Amino acid sequence: MNIEESKIENSKNLSVSLYTLKNKRGTSVKITNIGATITSITTPDKNGNIEEIVLGFDDPMSYLSEEYKNNCVYLGAVAGRFANRIAGGQFSLNGKNYKLAQNNGANHLHGGPEGFHFKLWNAKIEADTLVLTLLSPDNDEGYPGNLEVKVSYRLTDDNELIIDYKASTDKATPVNLTNHSYFNLSGKKGNILNHELMIMADHYTPAIDAIPTGEILSVENTPFDFKTFHKIGERMHLLPEKTYDHNMVLNHKEGELSRAAIAKENSSGRILEVFTTLPGMQFYAGYFLDGTHGRGNRKFESLEGFCFETQYFPDSPNKPHFPSCIVSPDKPFNHTTVFKFSTKN
Repeated sequence: MNIEESKIENSKNLSVSLYTLKNKRGTSVKITNIGATITSITTPDKNGNIEEIVLGFDDPMSYLSEEYKNNCVYLGAVAGRFANRIAGGQFSLNGKNYKLAQNNGANHLHGGPEGFHFKLWNAKIEADTLVLTLLSPDNDEGYPGNLEVKVSYRLTDDNELIIDYKASTDKATPVNLTNHSYFNLSGKKGNILNHELMIMADHYTPAIDAIPTGEILSVENTPFDFKTFHKIGERMHLLPEKTYDHNMVLNHKEGELSRAAIAKENSSGRILEVFTTLPGMQFYAGYFLDGTHGRGNRKFESLEGFCFETQYFPDSPNKPHFPSCIVSPDKPFNHTTVFKFSTKN
């Protein structure tokens, strides 16, 4: 596996680079230090044709454009300090109330309007690993504590993209880090409704306006039951929202690296497996893509990519019975997510 760095010249005189990770299997992953963002993943299909399987921009500077900032869909970015939503943009911790930016209606989403996805991370190549670091200062977007964050990407010859997330703080704070890549395993333009999924979750957290009610319910006899393979579009019409954007409660014990999901696309033969140590995973079907953004002449329309956002549960700072997302000086954040690529004829 090797890593190449390309420095991106830009009018803003920012230190921007694009890193390309390649393995012996023909897979290539491109990552920029803007938002620690995965901009591209190309893999062979069952016939050996190498195609793009994530949504993103060719030019990293597009992630800082005003057009994108005004309609950000978090393409491939690391979301933080808290990925997903916090109800009302507020939470209480150790007897103190904290107010956060309300950038999703009344709620706080993906760390706020200037979250980790728009930050310029420090990057360095360490052997076969790309290591990106960021200091989120005390009161950054309203969060307490100075948080030191490290996200590492490694592509193996077993076709595994291993993402390690680490964070340490000098004051207790909520932390929830995820990667927000949109996958379309077909390698072509078109929706993802025929992708077949299996999700290792016997339960999910029902939500009203994307905020969990606090209940943890069985997926049995619901459109959330992916214990066996189902097409994304098969039962979506039965949902009140008519789409998927929900937290799945994974079956494994938090901290154990276990399979969370499998996605397969039969025309290409591509398979994506997800493994994680985190307790939850947001399955999002890309409903809010609206054609504003694209790569080359291809515009990203609604339902053209799905996300498997491994995570702590949404609004967990306000739901004490959910797995705790609180990081403290003696309890750092230390989690791993793996995307594994393969094919089947």
